[in-house]
Amino acid sequence: MKFGFLTGLAACLLAGAVWAQDASGLARFEEGGVTDGTFGGSTLSLTLSQGVPWRLFTLDDPMRLVVDFREVDWQGADGAALDSSEAVSALRVGGFRPGWSRLVAELAEPMAVDAAGLRVDSVTGKATLRVDLQATSPEAFAAAAGLPSERGWDLPAPTAVRAVLPAPGAPLVVVLDPGHGGIDPGAQRDGVNEADLMLAFARELSDVLLRTGRYEVYLTRNDDVFVSLEARVAMAHDVQADIFVSLHADAIQEGVAHGSSVYTLAEDASDAASEALAERHDRDDLLAGLDLSGSDDRVAQVLLQIARLDNTPRSRALAQHLVDGIRNAVGHVHKRPLRQAGFSVLKAADVPSVLIEVGFLSTEKDLENLQDPIWRAGMAAGVRDGIEAWAIEDEALARLRRQ
Repeated sequence: MKFGFLTGLAACLLAGAVWAQDASGLARFEEGGVTDGTFGGSTLSLTLSQGVPWRLFTLDDPMRLVVDFREVDWQGADGAALDSSEAVSALRVGGFRPGWSRLVAELAEPMAVDAAGLRVDSVTGKATLRVDLQATSPEAFAAAAGLPSERGWDLPAPTAVRAVLPAPGAPLVVVLDPGHGGIDPGAQRDGVNEADLMLAFARELSDVLLRTGRYEVYLTRNDDVFVSLEARVAMAHDVQADIFVSLHADAIQEGVAHGSSVYTLAEDASDAASEALAERHDRDDLLAGLDLSGSDDRVAQVLLQIARLDNTPRSRALAQHLVDGIRNAVGHVHKRPLRQAGFSVLKAADVPSVLIEVGFLSTEKDLENLQDPIWRAGMAAGVRDGIEAWAIEDEALARLRRQ
């Protein structure tokens, strides 16, 4: 991976970046964006209230420029408004992980980093980040693109995975995964976004589960931050989860979809809509600046398939109980509530995992329900009932297997 920090202009600017390593407090975005030059090339220029540690890199397929900052408050910054360059097809900013923010510029054509640096005003303390981009060939762009060397920097430290079923009466460890967050808001409609709704619902569902006294509950995020799909799965292992429940509220471009549905993992999607949904969720990880290429290994895949021989039927049983619980609680589910697709977030081989599409922002009634705390309380009760019914059945089956 080449960062594109060159001599000349970059050399004098980088002195400001070094100074920024000692800055403290939250930097605020003040102004800036991407513009095209009169004689070719494009420039990203951002003014911040103070200097911050930062890094940049490029990624291919799709082509994009990624800039990370030690946290920046992006309030008032709109990605679309920041982009006035023909070379940039879309631009997004937001939280990436606790304490870090990210800017991602999707490139309409191959662009190389010609110079980059952050300069701090010695009087005001304000910092200006400038990145100069010049057109390049697809081959040269691909050769320079790649993640920084600290791959996996957003993952929690690995720990031993529980090797046996929890003792009878022990709390069931549940990981709730509110989808999207930070730089990736998910589906959006009428000023409402999927990431915020699912975080609110995950917190409410967590309270419902904790009040029973029978669950230990973790959230993959408890703030508006981005968490990679890989890190979400890693967290389930880190806390030795018994089940993993990912929460989403998508939007569809064509037709009408109403009601909740529950997904389990499968290589072949149960229908074209499910396949498209899984591809879109995984693409959100890519567009947030992650490179998922090379993450699968043939031998590892064989071992995962063996592990899933036991886990797959447990996940499907959990999905069925969740559908029953939700139907009983709110009176309605999707006309095809049990579905399968290749969601990366469901790929924990040894943790029963499901993805709940709580509703669809693209449907007026679902949008109304998702914003109604009373309706969400009923939905949370339905999910709780589904988990409890599954836990009773799963423990009974486990006792049979141990005989």
